[in-house]
Amino acid sequence: MRPKMWGDSIVGFGEYHYKSERSTQEGDWPLTGFSPRKRNMTVYIMPGFSNYQELMNKLGKHKSSVSCIYFSKLSDIDVSVLKQIVRKSVSDMKNIYAWKS
Repeated sequence: MRPKMWGDSIVGFGEYHYKSERSTQEGDWPLTGFSPRKRNMTVYIMPGFSNYQELMNKLGKHKSSVSCIYFSKLSDIDVSVLKQIVRKSVSDMKNIYAWKS
């Protein structure tokens, strides 16, 4: 997958089209991505973390929200575990949505 800028600060990979089940909102968004923020790095795991809890427990020093992993520096986390989470989430997203490369 080729990287693409989404706005000013998100580098995304792949693309899928979503339609909200709760509203009329819909649009395109990356399958995964990252953003170097002022306080921390953000990695976007679009399907959330319910299927990756075991890996999340091995990740290292981080915080998470609905679909984001936050960490201060790469040395705080196990990068090989992060790679596994990203790969699994992208695979899951491709199975859930019609996606564009």
